[in-house]
Amino acid sequence: MSGAHENLVFSGMQPTGNLHLGNYLGAIRNWLKLQEQYRCVYCIVDMHAITMDYDPKQLAHATREVAAAYIASGVDPKRSIVFAQSQNSIHAELAWILNCVARVGWLNRMTQFKDKAGKNREAMSVGLYTYPVLMSADILAYKATHVPVGDDQKQHVELARDIAQKFNNDFGVDDFFPLPEPFITGPATRVMSLRDGSAKMSKSDASDYSRINLTDDADTIVLKFKKAKSDPLPLPETEADLAGRPEAENLLSIYSAFAERPLSGVIEEFRGAQFSTLKNALSEIVVSKLAPIAAEMRRLLADREELDRLLREGAGQARAIAEPILADVRRIVGFAV
Repeated sequence: MSGAHENLVFSGMQPTGNLHLGNYLGAIRNWLKLQEQYRCVYCIVDMHAITMDYDPKQLAHATREVAAAYIASGVDPKRSIVFAQSQNSIHAELAWILNCVARVGWLNRMTQFKDKAGKNREAMSVGLYTYPVLMSADILAYKATHVPVGDDQKQHVELARDIAQKFNNDFGVDDFFPLPEPFITGPATRVMSLRDGSAKMSKSDASDYSRINLTDDADTIVLKFKKAKSDPLPLPETEADLAGRPEAENLLSIYSAFAERPLSGVIEEFRGAQFSTLKNALSEIVVSKLAPIAAEMRRLLADREELDRLLREGAGQARAIAEPILADVRRIVGFAV
């Protein structure tokens, strides 16, 4: 059972509606590169989505929408496994076993629970509190070795490492579970709001003008960039001049990510120009990349049967990897066969 583990990437996104530019640049686009090199499992984590208040009537549609976004962006179901978390009950069973390995003190240190619960800690669901253990189960169910995450999720991957190590030690099974490595990927992983350059672009922001949704058409994208907050000064001359100018930094960083050019080169190109010049160029490049994705998403969502078939196939492939791992876990922890 010990020995080297095959490289496998696991990542996922919650189906809470309104996938946006930040999700695309911060996650999905990097997944496309990873599927060239690794075996990849990309999940729509709908079990995580029910830890907070949500609309059950919307959940299935939101799950399909995220699946469509993955595939429309270039995640290839022939090369990568794409499925909804709830379609593989092994996640839930392994999460319970890992709940009995994880320690309360570890969960008390999770900053995301504190951020989401705020002053309402006692009124939050137990699911929100133990959500990081389910995330560990998501990863370890496939013995994933690499997990592409944003900075805000890095702590959860570290918890998965602690749980894997403790499981291996407690049951004397050497390196049964690999210790997953967080992949913090390239530039523009933090895309900021178009209304406030110091706040992260978010699908929960009340203003739709704060984000570019993956479903936005060309006219909407142009309008949102036009209305994006700017400051009265010309665009900065150097990277050092970005200090204290979050809106300029955000728009230049988005352009840099889409043009796949270093930020320094983009600053050089637009230095001293007015914001309107950058906004026009930004609209053009973003529309050219996102409009085809939006069109393909609409096509996929119109053929629900086909989308559901792809998800079922992906779930079958996911179970095929996870079933033997869970069978070993059940035997290791002493369950009767």
